Amino acid sequence: MTTRTVEQHAQHVAELLAPLHTRPGEEIPLGEALGRALAADVHSPVDLPLFRNSQMDGYAVDAASITTVPVMLPVRGVIAAGPAEPVTHLPGTAYRIMTGAPVPPGADAIVPVEDTVTSDGEVRIEKTRSAGEFVRERGSDVRAGTLLLAAGSLLAARHIAVLAAVGLQRVSVRPRPRVAVITTGAELVDAGSALRPGQIYDSNGIALASSARANGAEVVSIARSTDDPAEFRTLLAEAVLTADVVLTSGGVSMGDFEVVKETLSPLGAQFAHVAMQPGGPQGTAVVNGVPVLNFPGNPVSTLVSFEIFARPDIRRAAGLPPTEAVEGPLAAPLTSVRGKRQFLRARRTDTGVELVAGPGSHLVAAMAWADVLVDVPADVTALDAGQLVKVIPL
Repeated sequence: MTTRTVEQHAQHVAELLAPLHTRPGEEIPLGEALGRALAADVHSPVDLPLFRNSQMDGYAVDAASITTVPVMLPVRGVIAAGPAEPVTHLPGTAYRIMTGAPVPPGADAIVPVEDTVTSDGEVRIEKTRSAGEFVRERGSDVRAGTLLLAAGSLLAARHIAVLAAVGLQRVSVRPRPRVAVITTGAELVDAGSALRPGQIYDSNGIALASSARANGAEVVSIARSTDDPAEFRTLLAEAVLTADVVLTSGGVSMGDFEVVKETLSPLGAQFAHVAMQPGGPQGTAVVNGVPVLNFPGNPVSTLVSFEIFARPDIRRAAGLPPTEAVEGPLAAPLTSVRGKRQFLRARRTDTGVELVAGPGSHLVAAMAWADVLVDVPADVTALDAGQLVKVIPL
């Protein structure tokens, strides 16, 4: 079996998944766009506000008529927000106006209602206002043609709001990578099933699917195969019909009944031992033009393999920002195996990065307690408390 470094295998996977990054955008309804990444710049098709409107409940006046106060002005009517026949302001008069209602031509100021007293069809103005006060001019927020949002922007609620405000019903976003998951192993059964001797619950299927979704993918199928090559071939053939990438777990090691290796090797798959722990056995294939990433079956190995090899390109394809590694001080000393890059489960605490378990690939509970992986280089065998280590957020 070929031996690779983590960097070499990560580069190999990145090359397989490179076509995911050049797919054209897809148009979706604006109401479904939350959390998606824009595929193209969005320019405003209209001015905002769309028309001159009132910032306050009050009275629309011409400022020249209220230079001396108090002053009584006749009220010609009421202008509500919403569709209505347009009116024209006459100097020396007033219109009762509501917030957001169109300011009539000829009026150039709004007197807030709290600065007025009304009686018998007239309004007493008790405070002067300058031209333009409390009037929202057309286009004072944004002009038609202005860049609203740049390509790559992740759409939050505030972005959805402005796109709706300028009248857009649909938006072009980066397509979600479509991921299919196949777990393998005759010992696996659904959660909730009665266990027979030698059986275990299948956590890898739902874990890989959840990991893919959390990083911007659309999961199109989750399947499970026994160690029967014919069954695996059938499930794989179905998966590549709808998926952009297939993730498998199990069946890639050196023992008997390695169904993934047995099935894919004749198709030109590459299987390698990556100098890392957990997650050493790795495989890749291309089936009907669809890349297939083959992870080992131990639960922690499966999850770590996804984090290191699949997550970067799935996030990039979905338009999500990369998950950047950071540095933190160790809370306690650690030892490591020379020649294998370790990804140790840990959590960040007030005293530093604290390991939550040993390197065992079966310790799935410890994976749940962790919030980072400590990345220990292959040539490092020991680190002291307080030394800075590279940590990968989970």
